[in-house]
Amino acid sequence: MALSRIWSAFILVAIVVASIKCFFLGQSEIFNWMIIGKAGDPGNPLKVDGVIETCWTAVNICLKLIGIMALFMGFMSIAEKAGGIRLLSRIVGPFFAKLFPEVPKGHPATGHMVMNFSANLLGLDNAATPFGLKAMESLQELNPDKNTASNAQIMFLCLHASGLTLIPVSIIAIRASLNSANPTDIFVPCMIATFVATIAAMLIVSFKQKINIFQPVILGWVLGISAIIGLMVLYLTTLNTAALQSFSGILSNGILLLIFFLIILGGLYKNINIFEAFVEGAKGGFETAIRIIPYLVGMLIAISLLRTSGTFDMIINGLKHLCTIIGADSRFIDGIPTALIKPLSGGGARGMMVDTMTTHGADSFAGRLSSILQGSSDTTFYVIAVYFGAVNVKNTRYAVGAMLLADLVGIITAISLCYLFFG
Repeated sequence: MALSRIWSAFILVAIVVASIKCFFLGQSEIFNWMIIGKAGDPGNPLKVDGVIETCWTAVNICLKLIGIMALFMGFMSIAEKAGGIRLLSRIVGPFFAKLFPEVPKGHPATGHMVMNFSANLLGLDNAATPFGLKAMESLQELNPDKNTASNAQIMFLCLHASGLTLIPVSIIAIRASLNSANPTDIFVPCMIATFVATIAAMLIVSFKQKINIFQPVILGWVLGISAIIGLMVLYLTTLNTAALQSFSGILSNGILLLIFFLIILGGLYKNINIFEAFVEGAKGGFETAIRIIPYLVGMLIAISLLRTSGTFDMIINGLKHLCTIIGADSRFIDGIPTALIKPLSGGGARGMMVDTMTTHGADSFAGRLSSILQGSSDTTFYVIAVYFGAVNVKNTRYAVGAMLLADLVGIITAISLCYLFFG
């Protein structure tokens, strides 16, 4: 119900704002741009796709996702039949048993979640989605009420949506292309902000589900992961831009190829029909990609209406006015649009980040802040629509609120870090 109300509110607010602009402010063309506008049209003052183009965008996303879903779910099927997922589940089982008490020991869902978190950590977005959807399907098998999100599904999605990523390569590359004097100077703030958001998500959901996070196993894993990430950060800060990008490519893509290699070796060792297992899993990837189209279309339409109606502009101008009234530093406001759009659209947030850096400069306070905000969280509403839609969960319970609260922690952390490092 929460997602339904938020979705309805997005559409109603957008139409009300657009109606005020049309009938009271003389912007007679706004309805046309909201419905049939194209971002690439030189005559479009909004530079944002309308509803019709957004529908095509949603379908194109899913069509492109079909091949990737088929690839990774095919390899996932081989790993399952060869026992690789069960092995991974046993390794992280002690930690996940405390964090996901509803998931039985050794259940494949544990391995699927680990694969998803690992792909996110390495910035492998294309791999993270299929692994995550497979994890949701595995968790749905354990869900006693198929229409309502389980505790385990909420915990998994909140951790996933916090967007923990080790190296924000795409952000660094964009900053370099916009002639930043030091494209990597946002790396450490990004790493800290996304880690804090992830810990916040875990604490929020643990509190709601009455999970004791001070158990030795949980503390040991969290502190151990923190130490590994800290050491990695210390090493990466010694690299220049070219070396950092090269290391990231070797690490992320090399590990992905290693996973494929180990899965095939495991299949050969277990003497299973590897290709048949791959095809069986790939079919599931195709079906999943098609199944999420209605959910994605619905969410992207609501986001499009919010953007084309100018609702975001009103929020930004209101925040600037409020800062002026209370006498607060308003430099951070120019970077906030990225944070406002990020929960709704990853591509939109990326475009807003580029626009902010183009307008104010890549090395400006706003430019750096938009970069940190882009790297500190994931697309919350996209994740909710796609992941819950894939398993036909209608009642998301408190998932939306928990994710948005974790996003807020990430935003506040990002702003604080920007003032600390570049203020």
